[in-house]
Amino acid sequence: MTQDRVFKFLVYAGGFVIVLLAGLMLVSMFVASMPAIRTFGLKFVVLREWNPVQGKFGLLPFLLGTLLTSGIALLLSLPFSLALSLFSGFYYRERGFVRIFTYTEDLLAGIPSVIYGLFGLFYLVPLIRMLEIKLHVTPFGVGIITASLVLAIMIIPYSSQIIRDVIKMVPKDVEEAGYALGATRFDVITRVIFPYSRSGILAGILLAFGRAFGETMAVTMVIGNYSDIPRSIFSPANTMASVIANEFTEAVESLHVASLIYIGLWLFIISIFFNVLGKIVVKRLEVKGK
Repeated sequence: MTQDRVFKFLVYAGGFVIVLLAGLMLVSMFVASMPAIRTFGLKFVVLREWNPVQGKFGLLPFLLGTLLTSGIALLLSLPFSLALSLFSGFYYRERGFVRIFTYTEDLLAGIPSVIYGLFGLFYLVPLIRMLEIKLHVTPFGVGIITASLVLAIMIIPYSSQIIRDVIKMVPKDVEEAGYALGATRFDVITRVIFPYSRSGILAGILLAFGRAFGETMAVTMVIGNYSDIPRSIFSPANTMASVIANEFTEAVESLHVASLIYIGLWLFIISIFFNVLGKIVVKRLEVKGK
């Protein structure tokens, strides 16, 4: 009984500490960004000019850059994540060589983001520059598409790991029932595997999107760091995280610092929104599945 009470106390204490830390981060960013909140208010989200010299700050260029890079990265990575998950979780899950594949996948998920940034800077940027020359586009090399490719490579292991584990949890007798009814392997995948594990698949997709949405270092190295509305996917841009990483140490004016922290506050709020939305959607899919 005493051990049970100790365990409950540790559980409740851990939950309280997590909620307290989240609240402290939110309050501290809100207080630190108060000069920007008083100056710009909610209009900060739609203001498009970012000029520290003139004291003009707006979130819109960085919000668009963040949504474009993370959205394109998710679209690029999703087919590969599903394919890799089916390869190791369905087609060859009983084979021994799949262990080497999964170990490599786990290794890629643990590599620091700066390594991906260096890879993109030295290998992807020259390739993108060659493509831009052929397309008669200004050959920056860095930009939205380069950052999206780096992010796509980064988030493939995250989403495929979760989707693979969820696919492995599909009961064997459910698969065999599909085959017994005359279904092909493709039918089993589309009509049994995916519907049964759709909540886990969505969770993996949302986790990958959250990973891409808040990525800083790798994106900062290859996105071009241009604080304006991106004109195309080849244009240099900035994300909400990259502009904070680039300018926070150089900001000297109080309004400039407060505006950067205000961007961080919005990044925190948007991340919470997507997490809560994802949990609601996953919960509804689980109820429908039952």
